[in-house]
Amino acid sequence: MGKSAVFFDRDGTLNQEVDFLRSPEELRLIPGAARAVRSVNTAGMQACVISNQSGIARGFLTEADLIPIHAKLEHELSLEGARIDAIYYCPHHPTEGLPPYNVTCECRKPRPGMLHRAERELSVDLARSYVIGDRTVDVRVGQAVGGRGILVLTGYGATAREECRQEGITPDFIAASVVEAVDFVLADRKSSN
Repeated sequence: MGKSAVFFDRDGTLNQEVDFLRSPEELRLIPGAARAVRSVNTAGMQACVISNQSGIARGFLTEADLIPIHAKLEHELSLEGARIDAIYYCPHHPTEGLPPYNVTCECRKPRPGMLHRAERELSVDLARSYVIGDRTVDVRVGQAVGGRGILVLTGYGATAREECRQEGITPDFIAASVVEAVDFVLADRKSSN
C-alpha cells in the first residue's frame, strides 16, 4: 500500500491569488500555509502541489518562468520547516492559447493526470489522499480518484462554494483556510486508521 498524500493547489490555497502569477516577486504565502505543510510532513504524508498553469498556454509566462516561482515557494515554506515532495503543473488550456499548449490533456484539473503521475512517481495511494484547493476542480479531482476533496475559502473559494452548490458538488470539507483544511485531514486520517 502506498503512502497517503495531501495535494495542495498553489494559487489561492498556499499563496495569495494574483490572477496569473508571473514572477517570484508576486508570490506571497497565505498566513499559516507553511505551518499547514509542515503538519503534513510531520504526519508522514507526502506533500505535493498540483496547479493548473494555463498562463503558459496563454503566453503570459513560460515553463522556464515557473522555475524561480516554484523555487521561491519552496524557499518560503522551508523558512518555517515545511517541505514539498513534488510540484506538478499543467501548462495546457483546451481552447485558448498557443501551440503546443492549446490542447485537451489529461493533466488539467479536474482530470486526474497530475495525481496519477504522483501515484507512479511517489507510490501514492490516491484513495487515502486529499486534495485541498480553492476551486471546484480541486474538489472534483480529489473525489475522481477515490480520495477526498476539500474546499478552502481563500482565493476563489467563496465563489467556488456557490459553484459547488449550483453544480451539485459536495466537498468532503469546507475550510476557512489551508490550516483548517489540514487540521481536518489529520483528524480524518486518525479516525479512519
